[in-house]
Amino acid sequence: MKHRTKLLSAGVLALTLAATVGTGAGASTGTTEPPGTAAPSGECETVDSISLRLQWAIQAQFAGYIAARDTGIYDRYCLDVEIIETGVDIVPQQDLADGNVDFALAWVPKALQTREAGADIVNIAQIFQRSGTLQVSFADAGISSPEDFEGKNIGNWGFGNEYEIFAALAQAGLDPANDVSLVQQQFDMVGLLDGSIDAAEAMTYNEYAQVLEAVNPDTGELYQPEDLNVISYEDVGVGMLQDAIFTSEAWLAQTGNEDIAVKFLKASFRGWAHCRDNIDECVTIVLKYGPALPKGHQTWVMNEINALIWPSPAGIGIMDQAAFDRTVEVAVAGEILAAEPSGTPFRNDLAQKAIEQLGTGVDTKGTGYTKQTVTLTEGGK
Repeated sequence: MKHRTKLLSAGVLALTLAATVGTGAGASTGTTEPPGTAAPSGECETVDSISLRLQWAIQAQFAGYIAARDTGIYDRYCLDVEIIETGVDIVPQQDLADGNVDFALAWVPKALQTREAGADIVNIAQIFQRSGTLQVSFADAGISSPEDFEGKNIGNWGFGNEYEIFAALAQAGLDPANDVSLVQQQFDMVGLLDGSIDAAEAMTYNEYAQVLEAVNPDTGELYQPEDLNVISYEDVGVGMLQDAIFTSEAWLAQTGNEDIAVKFLKASFRGWAHCRDNIDECVTIVLKYGPALPKGHQTWVMNEINALIWPSPAGIGIMDQAAFDRTVEVAVAGEILAAEPSGTPFRNDLAQKAIEQLGTGVDTKGTGYTKQTVTLTEGGK
């Protein structure tokens, strides 16, 4: 039986997992079984090699997949999963469409735009159930709604991350070309902290915490939530679906690949359920492969990512039609898409089959999930 799982850093540097994981042992628990994993009957006659393109560098945003690999869950489903990081010069869904990987994580509106351009890709598991995008400003700036963006410097990252901002501007009756100054923002909060941006784009799980990890020069203490105004695009009605698992329709059409996809989803869902219930362990796992962000910050990320996934009322990975329709409506209104997507932009059947096969041994809904409280420290250490 082959056990080989690896991590590629930016598609170049391969890091081999610890030998205990390579043999299917529970690296994080010291047990002979990965957490929450039942071994299939007998040894694997064959091992299916597949690749997953992340949306960014290794961090707790992707903990479910990293934990599934590190604890041997993928191995137990006879899968050899190559996890590939991404930088700003790679578009995951386009890399998928080009045939370079088998699966890719992408935000739904970005993927739909790529699909509209002719890409043969389909959403097979909607992992995030809600949007985590925010616009953050200091309270004394008086920006408490998108209507208050008028005349202000509004930061955005570009690369398709600005779609919710444009939708909010349209909803507020503001012209992005004349009524606001759109500022190209780095993937940090420096522009907000130095005053060059009035309201900065942020994710609940990353950049928002960066502000709360910074020292307020007026007080000598860390900034507090009450120092800030936070606009949630989910709350104002223009939130768009984010992290989802995509593959190509042509790949799925090949004999046996739907079964491989179901195995991959089952194992990944187990990984996410494990990270919901074992935050500290999953943070430790992430830090083994992505140590760039410190432990305190990664703990915040893990906690907030869980809140975007859980609860999953119909089960993890199942697309909510109303949320999809809203995403499409906002995308068309904002001219992100020329028209509603044709064909089959998403499938629930594979995720549903994965959930059914997992049975009652894995909580795939997280109905009783409660977000934990994470105390931040300077620099996220």
